[in-house]
Amino acid sequence: MKTSKTTKPLWSESAPTAGTFRSIAKYGDPRAFKHPSESWVRMMMQEFDMTEADFRQRRDEGLARVVLDRPSRLSADQLDALAAIVGDKNVAVDDYSRTKYASGKTAEEILELRSGVVREVADAVVHPRDKRDVQKIVALCDAERIAVTPYGAGSSVNFGCRPYAGGISLALGTHMNALLEINETNQVARVQPGMMGPAYETALQQAPERFGCKRRYTCGHFPQSFEYSTVGGWIVTLGSGQASTYYGDAYDLVFSQEYVTPAGSFRTIEAPATATGPRINDIMKGSEGSFGILVEATMKVFRHMPENRARFGFMYPTWEAAVDASREIMQGEFGRPAVYRISDPEETDRGLKLYGVPGFADPVMARFGLESMRRCLCLGTVEGDRDYTRMVSRKVKEVAKRHGAVSLGGYATKKWERTRYTEPYMREDLNDFGILIDTLEAGVTWDNLHRLHQGV
Repeated sequence: MKTSKTTKPLWSESAPTAGTFRSIAKYGDPRAFKHPSESWVRMMMQEFDMTEADFRQRRDEGLARVVLDRPSRLSADQLDALAAIVGDKNVAVDDYSRTKYASGKTAEEILELRSGVVREVADAVVHPRDKRDVQKIVALCDAERIAVTPYGAGSSVNFGCRPYAGGISLALGTHMNALLEINETNQVARVQPGMMGPAYETALQQAPERFGCKRRYTCGHFPQSFEYSTVGGWIVTLGSGQASTYYGDAYDLVFSQEYVTPAGSFRTIEAPATATGPRINDIMKGSEGSFGILVEATMKVFRHMPENRARFGFMYPTWEAAVDASREIMQGEFGRPAVYRISDPEETDRGLKLYGVPGFADPVMARFGLESMRRCLCLGTVEGDRDYTRMVSRKVKEVAKRHGAVSLGGYATKKWERTRYTEPYMREDLNDFGILIDTLEAGVTWDNLHRLHQGV
């Protein structure tokens, strides 16, 4: 059956104008875009009872310039004291800076910015140059009873950037963004909190050239926000990455930390384990700046061996089969994949449309018992030593085959890898036409998984 072509929506193709609300709300690179495919547009029109007319007029784009009717509440003496610590150019009280550094990337914050609504903002934005600056800033703010809200890259999705009590937003990514040291014997790296994910990973992979190391390394932590999040942000939000099944999440990767607090500074001991009760190192993870300001972290790193990476993909006949196979893979004690993702029937169908998989593939897959809105996609990779990746890949394929899956090889996973960090860019396009898109995360036990899935 021939499908009529849908008129291309009026997607935005230009970077936001500097100084506007949209320039704050937009995710990632101001000049980067990822538009929904034609199949996705048709799907939305069908399911949301929309027409092509709904995609002709953008709304609430956030094109107005940022203007606040709220002068800073800090006194001239307090601002002078902050400038004396970090320099005049590292203290900002303009409307745009105060709004930008008070904003994260929750759906609520983005919608409000697009409508020109600004909630709480800091009275000043301060950019410390090093941890000594942070010590002096915290001491001053403690003495003057000024609230301090740390800011990394602004990709928080739980209002972590919002300065509810005003005070200052402490922008740690401007200057405190370097990899300081790699200890090859312990296989750890000492890094400043404001270092962005790509810069951190590049520095680790270039360890021989930059630090005289014998090997190249990888951080092992790749959240969807990888390109626009910081190492410190991963730690204080207890982030999890796309390869955390193998490498562990941020909680597992932290070896030691250094913090500045109103009561003083401290560094947790660099020991792999202790037997003296609750560990301060663990208590500080995920604290989101409430217990102190993270100024350095020592992180576990891993040998970078991309030549050994094995990719796999499967299509399961049902959601139940996909879940049962996944549980066996995770509990099989033969090793774990790095990336491992399964999509339920609805997400699988949406994903195929998103990537423009044509309709003629349906009857082909149906011949293998993979029916539309029943089949489930699985993507994954295995990383590590060559013998390990080969063995785990073989075991994963054996489990998948026993549960009725059809192998897709590594093509689907490679295709996903090319766009793994770009999905959030679609949010601007969809928001422009009044469509909300967001993600939710939940931790659940195997025996409660189906109940949660059905309930949501």
